[in-house]
Amino acid sequence: MYASTVMATDLLTERKPMLELAVQRLCMKPKEEIPFDPKVFLTKAGNGSNTTEYRKKQVVFSQSDSADAIFYIQKGKVKLTVVSDHGKEAVIAILGVGDFLGEGCLAGRPLYLGTATAMSECSIVRLGKPSMIRLLHEEPAFSELFVSYLLSRNIRIEEDLVDQLFNSSEKRLARVLLLLANFGKEGKPEPVIAKISQETLAEMIGTTRSRVSFFMNKFRKLGFIEYNGGLHNGGLHVHSSLLNIVLHD
Repeated sequence: MYASTVMATDLLTERKPMLELAVQRLCMKPKEEIPFDPKVFLTKAGNGSNTTEYRKKQVVFSQSDSADAIFYIQKGKVKLTVVSDHGKEAVIAILGVGDFLGEGCLAGRPLYLGTATAMSECSIVRLGKPSMIRLLHEEPAFSELFVSYLLSRNIRIEEDLVDQLFNSSEKRLARVLLLLANFGKEGKPEPVIAKISQETLAEMIGTTRSRVSFFMNKFRKLGFIEYNGGLHNGGLHVHSSLLNIVLHD
């Protein structure tokens, strides 16, 4: 009996460190998951991607080019324009960090709908269509990110349509300025907008340059916006108070 008790005590003594370790592991908080970072993920070797630096006004892809890749903006802003058969150009979107370009090719579109041009110095990741399809199938986190982006983009397009149908050009301009400054999106607003011409703003909201100039002067007098050295030459600072124009009936 004594020998058995001693043996049992010895076994407990030998296993005590192991038991303590097991208890510690059970009591430990679950390891926090590292947030999915598309910038890191898309530049990993083996993803079939490559990153290119673009100068201001450099074309990323042109209208009617073969749609064979998706692009992801890591830095800068890109303007999407479409030219009609009669030569009339329209700005259909200005995209920034975290946005994708050329996603229509995944739905079978053979050619790019418009032209993508860098509005500032940009860093853009290019993913060939086969690589993009493979990543969507094999990487759940990336697939979730992309689907979320598409849904957000679809909502934005619907809002743009409603804006064009029912709102005045003054409200449309105020909304575009707020969107360019990142108000209403996740993350920190960017009240300073890079150089953008009144012609571009006019194309985006479907009005004339003179109307844009009139409303911009009005917004500045009311203290909703600030710009020095001319809108095209200096940065544009947008205040959240500009929401008063959008919300006012």
